[in-house]
Amino acid sequence: MTQDTRQPTLTQALIPLVVLIALLASSVYLFGEDSSYGPNQIALWISAGVAAIIGFRNGFTWEQLEDGVTKGISVALGALLIILAVGSLIGTWLLSGTVPTLIYYGLELLNPSLFYAASCVICSIVALSIGSSWTTAATIGVALMGVSQGMDMSPAITAGAIVSGAYFGDKMSPLSDTTNLAPAVSGTELFAHIRYMGYTAGPAIIIAILLFLILGFHADTDVSLGRLAEMQAELQGTFNIGWEMMVPLAVLLFLAATRKPALPTVFFGALLGGVWALIFQPEMVHRLAGGEEGIVASLKVVWMALSDGTVVDTGNDNLDSLLSGGGMSSMLNTAWLILSAMTFGAIMEKVGLLRRFIQGMLHSAKSVGSLVTGTLFTCFGANVLTADQYMAIVLPGRMFKEEYARRNLDPRVLSRTLEDSGTITSALIPWNTCGAYMFSVLAVSPLDYAPFAFFNLLTPVFAMLYAYTGWTILYRKSPAQQTAEAA
Repeated sequence: MTQDTRQPTLTQALIPLVVLIALLASSVYLFGEDSSYGPNQIALWISAGVAAIIGFRNGFTWEQLEDGVTKGISVALGALLIILAVGSLIGTWLLSGTVPTLIYYGLELLNPSLFYAASCVICSIVALSIGSSWTTAATIGVALMGVSQGMDMSPAITAGAIVSGAYFGDKMSPLSDTTNLAPAVSGTELFAHIRYMGYTAGPAIIIAILLFLILGFHADTDVSLGRLAEMQAELQGTFNIGWEMMVPLAVLLFLAATRKPALPTVFFGALLGGVWALIFQPEMVHRLAGGEEGIVASLKVVWMALSDGTVVDTGNDNLDSLLSGGGMSSMLNTAWLILSAMTFGAIMEKVGLLRRFIQGMLHSAKSVGSLVTGTLFTCFGANVLTADQYMAIVLPGRMFKEEYARRNLDPRVLSRTLEDSGTITSALIPWNTCGAYMFSVLAVSPLDYAPFAFFNLLTPVFAMLYAYTGWTILYRKSPAQQTAEAA
């Protein structure tokens, strides 16, 4: 705040949030699962306008607000570039057979006697490979729900296993938009963020799988899984399936493990996927080229996969949905939503509305444990009130970033905490866009599967446990330590 501007009141801080909640609720009511494809962005812009009006009233100029928005958006620019590269990677990995091979071998893990646990593992593998819990649930998840009905198994437990696996894979995948968004908001690096999430996500998914093993111990093992075998046959009939198709994934994982920068790593993986498509999937490339011969026609197919994704036609709608998509263009709506959310958050922060809103909470958060717990509940509250997981990451991230820095906490602590609640709990709330989407594809209410979404329930618990015990909590290096290490 400058001498020419005034501190906002609590009422002023609440007005834009109330407007946003009302608009987002109306958006979800009017447009359902399509609310994230435009209506939510407009709600954010209108709410940002309300916050700007309050800023004008408190003495801010448009130049000051514009400067705040520019700086706020700049925080997410790295993530936006990575998200665009991820779109290209998905497009070429679908074309190259990398993703179809991962799905094929994932389906082989399914054993009727281990149905719930295997469903969780399969969804984890698929979501990790494509970076999308939604696509995983709408394709493999739908198939697994059909199998569970045929086996007379619990739809609620099956849905809980699907959601647990899908969100673990999504959370740990560098291809996921939320996994890119959280470190961008917090100011840390993508692969460092993913490695650090393993401390909470790893134990949570292990316990979840063990619980699904216990629940499925008495499952009927005499029922045929012909539906999934048919899907495997269709995958083999459409792509050349083999372990060599996993090379692009192995290269990406190696580059990530050796801590290479995320953006060039992901885009190199996308280009490598294009090369693999030309070498190992010539029939698919030829088909997508419309029968045209020659290297130029083949390169055009790869080029389009990088920009607009891959479209596969197997005759099976569910399989086509799983194997079609990607391209930079597929990420433009996500980029639009992120830019809109960051604009709203930046104006709220510049005017001092975010600071005023959380002053009371920060005053009572004396320890790291209470700070992390407060962040977890704020993310959950944002999921409940704003009905959108992106908002549940961006808004708390903007609110708490300065306080985490003031307490000398490493940015990874904030980024992990945002995901441990903002991403994970979104599917447990019926009116959240994620919960509504899961209900629409799995035909099971979030209220019914939530008690069995063990991964989603356990992850925030581990986050709180670590925060209060201090285990895995990292601190920034002091200037003296940095100088000593450099010497």
